[in-house]
Amino acid sequence: MPKGISVGKTVEVTSNEDGFLGSYSEAKVLARVDRDKYEVEYTKLLDDRDANKFLREVVEAALVRPLPPEIRVSGFDVLDKVDAYDNEVWWVGRVTGMDGPNRYSVYFDSSGDEYTYPFHELRVHQEYDDGQWVTPERKGKVYSAL
Repeated sequence: MPKGISVGKTVEVTSNEDGFLGSYSEAKVLARVDRDKYEVEYTKLLDDRDANKFLREVVEAALVRPLPPEIRVSGFDVLDKVDAYDNEVWWVGRVTGMDGPNRYSVYFDSSGDEYTYPFHELRVHQEYDDGQWVTPERKGKVYSAL
């Protein structure tokens, strides 16, 4: 199993489905199906067939990553790459401006849309690369995980 991923762990799963392309959803690993697949149960997404159950599915291992470490920041600047929490998943975007105190406009390349989010629904975007968390480089900023 890849580093940080094992049965019982909470992870994030990225989606290739229309309408969710590039989003990250929290899920629990239920089983390793084979060398390249996991069975997961999402912690927020409900099953379309039974709204009383969370969605379970088998996903490619390449789509699964550990939960990113928390990085505390006091605010964001224009062009910062962030994840915005919307519709029970995290979406990758860029800050385009402020819309009042502690509210940020975020543009999403994946859809071409721009929405406004309160600070608490944003996090520093991080990529999981070869077992390591990598933050985007920004002039004059150093991010560190807690």
